[in-house]
Amino acid sequence: MKRERVAVAMSGGVDSSVAAALLLEQGCEVVGLTMQMWPREAEEEISPGLRGCCGLEAVDSARRVARTLGIRHYVINLREPFERLVIDPFCDEYLQGRTPNPCIRCNTFVKFGPLLQRAREIDAEKLATGHYARVGYEEGSGRWALRRGVDTGKDQSYSLYALTQDQLARALFPLGEMTKVETRAQAARLGLSTAERPDSQEICFVSGSGYREYLRKRRPEVVRPGAIVDREGRQVGRHRGIAFYTIGQREGRRVAQGEPL
Repeated sequence: MKRERVAVAMSGGVDSSVAAALLLEQGCEVVGLTMQMWPREAEEEISPGLRGCCGLEAVDSARRVARTLGIRHYVINLREPFERLVIDPFCDEYLQGRTPNPCIRCNTFVKFGPLLQRAREIDAEKLATGHYARVGYEEGSGRWALRRGVDTGKDQSYSLYALTQDQLARALFPLGEMTKVETRAQAARLGLSTAERPDSQEICFVSGSGYREYLRKRRPEVVRPGAIVDREGRQVGRHRGIAFYTIGQREGRRVAQGEPL
């Protein structure tokens, strides 16, 4: 009987590593795909120890895990779509005074966009990721449903909410029924090099200097100070540039009026 071929988006972290291992244990033919997405200047600027998913260190980490599991592993160059579909909109949103979530766009338009397409080109029916979320088909509605992961402290369904029905039909989330503690225990049991690898919490393509410095370099026009005015048009302070603030922000504006504004 032919085994189901599943592609796994391997970021070099513990979650995607365990996702691949679990599918292998379930009898699937697993193929690891690692996205190389950062612009070349980002690779040069971000120092070792600060690199999250999809950088050079992540590629090496994913390759080691694939070797341990004995699965095929490919590195996919997605620099152009990542810059066009994630980084540029990220900067654009700040220029409009909004606060973006680049992970949502990456999941929707890159992982389950060109990466899913690459998976299908190698005859993989499904694309699995290490997200803590669940997906299931509802007979009553005839639709695929995205559900929260059982680990409420690690649930990532919010970053997948924009996936379409076609994308959900091709998605697998092997960690959806597990907790993070259980994931690390599985990694240790399997002898994976990522068992103790720390979680990536920051924006993957932004260095330790933070998003403000990143915006200054990529879009210098964001650093345009101006007046802070009230509804009557009276100036009550000065700002450093609209990209450095967000809707509803009260702290850090250096405006003292004796009441919350």
